[in-house]
Amino acid sequence: MKKGEIYTGTVEKMDFPNKRILHIGEEKVVVKNALPGQTVEIAISKQRKGRCEGRLLKVVTPAAYENTEGACPHRADCGGCTYQTVPYEEQLKIKEQQVRALLDPVLPAGYNFEGIKGSPLTKAYRNKMEFSFGDEVKDGPMTLGMHKRGSFYDIVTVDRCVLVHPDCCKILRATLDYFTEHGAVFYKKMAHVGYLRHLLVRRGVKTGEILVDLVTSTQTEGTWKSEQNEEAVLEGWKEKLLELDLEGSFAGILHTENDSLADVVQNDRTVILYGQDFFMEELLGLKFKITPFSFFQTNSLGAEVLYQTAREYIGDSLDEKAEKTVYDLYSGTGTIAQIAAAVAKQVIGVEIIPEAVEAAKENAAMNGITNCTFLADDVLKALDYITEKPDLIILDPPRDGVHPKALPKIL
Repeated sequence: MKKGEIYTGTVEKMDFPNKRILHIGEEKVVVKNALPGQTVEIAISKQRKGRCEGRLLKVVTPAAYENTEGACPHRADCGGCTYQTVPYEEQLKIKEQQVRALLDPVLPAGYNFEGIKGSPLTKAYRNKMEFSFGDEVKDGPMTLGMHKRGSFYDIVTVDRCVLVHPDCCKILRATLDYFTEHGAVFYKKMAHVGYLRHLLVRRGVKTGEILVDLVTSTQTEGTWKSEQNEEAVLEGWKEKLLELDLEGSFAGILHTENDSLADVVQNDRTVILYGQDFFMEELLGLKFKITPFSFFQTNSLGAEVLYQTAREYIGDSLDEKAEKTVYDLYSGTGTIAQIAAAVAKQVIGVEIIPEAVEAAKENAAMNGITNCTFLADDVLKALDYITEKPDLIILDPPRDGVHPKALPKIL
């Protein structure tokens, strides 16, 4: 095989996290964004030392289990999703195969595999989306949405995305229409010129509270065709959003400045245009304050299933606390620690980002939780001086997110 050659084959399996395996004759080829059972056309992108990688050109024949009914209308172009045509039960089977492949080589034979738990919602489940401004074709009309499949630059407008609540799609469309009418210019990543960069939308699945943040550069000169200044344009955008007929309600509408050269959502300065700079979400009866850039599981109802399962390993009943000390390592804003606290004697959370630790303390106080301690430190250092030994450790992230020198201390 040589780089650039085109072949057709059938995907046999999927290895974690995104490696699809097929064979062309005797050659094993790894390709991304295909599905097991699909017959695909690929171009060889790398070939060295017996390792072949291919780039997906097109799906020749879908897998037998695929079904387009109810799938996202943007699925052909948007690079955000791979599994839109895969029934959810099949998705869970794929995930189980991936997890088993990770666990089987390192656990004793005959271990008890408890299965994969599905999400209560399979549509409109995400509480956060980061949309990018751009164009779908060079010098085409402005778009707002997700990167086009296989492209670093092209952006596809996704105003009918099925991953988020329809409120989020209405906000996206209203924002794009408003700034298009004003002739606003989006930020061009290569030239580093332009104004509009990203639209961040967060919506509580339980509370219905909505937080919107428009991320722009500070380049306002010649940014739009009207004579209005930036303050007036942003005021008009805010009013347009507040006029929308939404199921939820706005907790806050924000404007964030970001002059980073990198294509990332970064906060140089944030101004509150309406309301407040946070929204509230609920998990297992607890309330959590979430800011635009704070980490929170993007699937609220799925997180409840995940955290409830973890909590059951500590204690069976909320009425009787287990006499157990629990570590929550890399604890972030303390979501897992607080949910574990209901059945533990004490929970010690360790997180290196001071702002996240302060948010954890604030959330714990709001929920009336008194048996959580949050330490602002590196896990590698903190394990040397915490005197209480744990009965259980919750480690999130596992594997690659853990400092290699911290693993022996955890063991």
